[in-house]
Amino acid sequence: MQLLKDRIIKDGANLGSGILKVDGFINHQVDPILMDACGQALAERFASIGATKVLTAEISGIAPAVFTAKYLGVPVVYARKTKPVTMPDTVYLTTAPSHTRGRLVELIVSPEYLSRGEKVLIIDDFLASGSTIQGLVRLTMAAGAKLIGIGALVEKSFEGGRQKLSALNLPIETLVTITNMDDGKIEFSE
Repeated sequence: MQLLKDRIIKDGANLGSGILKVDGFINHQVDPILMDACGQALAERFASIGATKVLTAEISGIAPAVFTAKYLGVPVVYARKTKPVTMPDTVYLTTAPSHTRGRLVELIVSPEYLSRGEKVLIIDDFLASGSTIQGLVRLTMAAGAKLIGIGALVEKSFEGGRQKLSALNLPIETLVTITNMDDGKIEFSE
């Protein structure tokens, strides 16, 4: 998606160690016009799979998930990183390593909002190592729901996440693929 690629070139920053800073338009300050266009593009790619829920992780996955769900006409559920008092005692919980936080984070979903028989589409901001998405896959399976696809705004193909997830034999769609971030570069696939 050229619009997202252009914005990464203009406002993104390679911070080293494979970290791409997109805080100004995706995951701290959100550009709703860009996210709307990205959500529409992802929804078009997954329109025929019949999702009944979009699942993501807080916080940076929420914007792309909400806009994708808007165009699919389905609700969004996001995995919380801390359990609020409003959540029931019994929850679906897993952990996943966070590249940007440098530690394990919990991913928690209430059974009220993810249940058996749902057709789940996972949407996140990044597909990098695949660890967060694998955590969301575990939550989907724990709920007895059916995972039907995975989408992300940006794929960092050099981190191997797609290969880890390919065993699921599901459609995996990303809007932009970055192939190299060595020496301060940001190189995209064509």
